[in-house]
Amino acid sequence: MAKKKITKFDIRSKYDVMVAIGVISIVMMIIIPLPAWILDVLLALNITISVVIMLLTLFTTEVLEFSAFPTMLLITTLFRLGLNISSTRLILSDAYAGEIISAFGDFVVRGNYVVGIIIFLIIIIIQFVVITNGAGRVSEVSARFTLDAMPGKQMSIDADLNAGLIDELEAKNRRKKLQHEADFYGAMDGASKFVKGDAIAGIIVTLINILGGIIIGVVMLKMDAATAAKTFVSLTVGDGLVSQIPALLISTASGVLVTRSGSEENFGNIIVRQLTAFPKVLALASATLFFFAVIPGLPTFTFLLLAVAIGALAYALYREENEKVAMAMETEQAQITEIEKREPEDVMNLINVEPIEVEMGYGLIPLADESTGGDLLQRISSVRRQCAIEMGIVIQPIRIRDNLQLKTNEYVFKIRGTEIESGELIPNMILCMDPTNDNLDIQGIKTVEPTFGLPANWINKDQREDAEIKGYTVVDPTTVMVTHFTETIKSHAHELLGRQEVKMIIDSVKEKYDTVVEELIPDLMTIGELQKVLQNLLREKVSIKDMVTILESLADNSRNTKDIELLTEYVRFSLGRTICNAFIDEERTITVVTLDPKIEEIVTNSIQKTMSGSFPAVDPDTTGKILTSIKEVLDSVYFHNNQPVILVSPKIRPAFKKLIEMVYSNVAIISLNEIPNDVEIRAEGVVTI
Repeated sequence: MAKKKITKFDIRSKYDVMVAIGVISIVMMIIIPLPAWILDVLLALNITISVVIMLLTLFTTEVLEFSAFPTMLLITTLFRLGLNISSTRLILSDAYAGEIISAFGDFVVRGNYVVGIIIFLIIIIIQFVVITNGAGRVSEVSARFTLDAMPGKQMSIDADLNAGLIDELEAKNRRKKLQHEADFYGAMDGASKFVKGDAIAGIIVTLINILGGIIIGVVMLKMDAATAAKTFVSLTVGDGLVSQIPALLISTASGVLVTRSGSEENFGNIIVRQLTAFPKVLALASATLFFFAVIPGLPTFTFLLLAVAIGALAYALYREENEKVAMAMETEQAQITEIEKREPEDVMNLINVEPIEVEMGYGLIPLADESTGGDLLQRISSVRRQCAIEMGIVIQPIRIRDNLQLKTNEYVFKIRGTEIESGELIPNMILCMDPTNDNLDIQGIKTVEPTFGLPANWINKDQREDAEIKGYTVVDPTTVMVTHFTETIKSHAHELLGRQEVKMIIDSVKEKYDTVVEELIPDLMTIGELQKVLQNLLREKVSIKDMVTILESLADNSRNTKDIELLTEYVRFSLGRTICNAFIDEERTITVVTLDPKIEEIVTNSIQKTMSGSFPAVDPDTTGKILTSIKEVLDSVYFHNNQPVILVSPKIRPAFKKLIEMVYSNVAIISLNEIPNDVEIRAEGVVTI
C-alpha cells in the first residue's frame, strides 16, 4: 500500500492571498458598519503597523531593503480612512466608538475639551505643515536627482564591465538595482501626496464629527448642549489621536527613509558615531550647560546633571581618540624607521618634466596594446607629423603611460607636468554624434564629445550601420582621443614652442636658406625674441610653417624696432594670404564683421603700452556692451566653414584681440592689411554699442 505524501503547510506561500483579502476587507470596512470591539482590534492593529514601519526605516541600510514602502504607504492611508469612516459612524450613531477611542479622548481631554481640541489641532499642524510637506519635498527632489544621475551611473557600470572589474551578471544586477532605485523615488514622490491628503481629510472629519455630533446629541439624543459638546469633542479628539498618531509615525518613517544617504550602517549606528565624532563639541556643550546651571532662576540641578553627563562622555571620547592617535604615530614611526634603513634613491630622473604626455586609466590600455590590435601609439605619433604639416611646429616625442590613480576609462593630457585636458572613453563601444546638434534618435549612453562639446551617445558596434543610415557621425574611441589630442596641441602650441624647438627649426631652415638666417640671427634678434614672435602667431593659431617669409619680414623690420608685438604685426602682414586662406570661400570672398568707428575710437584712446604688449583699458560697462553686441552679430551671420572673423584697423588689432579673447577665443581678429588685394570683402554685420 502506497504511503500518502504529507505536505507541510507553509504560511509564507499564502501571503499573496492574505494580502489581497486584507485590501478587499479595507474597502468593505468603508461600507459595512463594524461593532465597537472589532474597531478596537483594528485601531490597535493600525498603531502596531505604524510602529513596525517606523522601526524598519531606522534599521534599514539602503532604501531598496524597504522597496514596498510606497505601496505600504498607500495601503495604510486607505486603512486609516476606512477606520475614520467606521469610527465616525459609531460616534454619530451611538455616541460611543469603543474602548480605545474613549480612553485616548479621556486621557487627553481630561474634562477640558477646549484643551483637547487645541492639542489635536497642534498634532494635525505638525503632521501636515512639517512632516508631510518636508517628506513630500524630499521625495520629489530625490526622484529628480536620481533620474538625472542615471546615465552617469549606467556609464560607470558599463565602464567597470568593459574593464573586467565585474562580470555580466554583476553588471545586470547593478543596472536592475539602479532602475529599482529610480522607480522607488518616483513612487515615493507620488505616494507622499496621499499622506498630505490624509492629513487634510483628518481636519475635515474632525470638524464634521464635532459639529454633527453636537447637533445629533441635542436634537436626536436629547442631550443638553454642554453634555453633547463634552461627549462628542472627547470622542472626536480620541478618534483623531488614534488615527493621526499612526499617520505621524508613518510620515516620519517616510522622511527618514528618503533622506537616508548611501551607507552600510543603519540609522542608529550612524547618528551615534557622527554625534560623538568631535569630543570638543561635547565639551563645549557641557560648559554651556554648566553656565546655565549657575544662572539664578534656572533649574540648577537639571542643567548641572546634564553638564556632568555630557562632560564625562566628552572626556571618555577624548581619551579614546588620544589612544588611537598614539597608536597611529607608533605605526607611522615604525614605517619611517623602515624607510630610513633602505638605500638612498636616485631622484634626479623624478624632477624631469615631459613637454607633453598622455596618461590613461588601465581600462584604456588595450587601445595601445598592439598585440590586441590597438593602434593608439601609431596614431598619436602621427599627430607630430600632422602638427608639423599644418602648424609648422616641432613636437617633442610624446610620452604615453598608464596611471592607476585615474578612473578606469579616463585619459589626461599634460603639458610640462600640468593637466590641460581630460576625457573618458568606453573602449568596446563607438561614439555617435549628430552634426546638426539635434537630439540623437538612437539608443545609447548619453555623453558629450570631448573635443567640440557636441552631445553624443556611446552605442554598440552593431548599431553602426543604423547610425550611419540616419546620417550620424560615428567614430571609434581611439579616433575620439586622437582628435581631442590634436586639437589640444593646436590650442596650446605656443606653450610647446620652447627655445630648443625654435633652434631646431632655425637649423632646418639654415640648411637651404642660410643667408636669411645669418642676416637675422644673432645680429638683429636672439633666439628668445624670435621665440616670442612665433608664440604670438601660434597663440592665434597662425601657422609658422613658412619660416622663410617670417624671417625675411623680421630682418626687414627689426632694424627699426624691438617691440615684439609690432614685429608680430609686421609678420602677420607678410603672412596675410596664409592667415586669410581658411576664411576665403570658393568665390574668393571673405565674410567679416566690422567695428563701429566709435568702438575703434574707444579702443584706440584706451590702449596702454606695457612690457607684455598693448592692453585696452576699457571700462567694464563698455566692455560688456561690446561683448554683447559681438554675440548678437556673430549669431546672425553665416561665415565660411563656421569660422567667425572680425575685421579691424591695424593699429588696434592686438589690443582688441586681448579685449575679447577671454570670451571669444576662437574668433579670428584680422586687419585690413592682412587681406590680399584679389580677395573681395563682404561685411555682413557691424559691432556697435
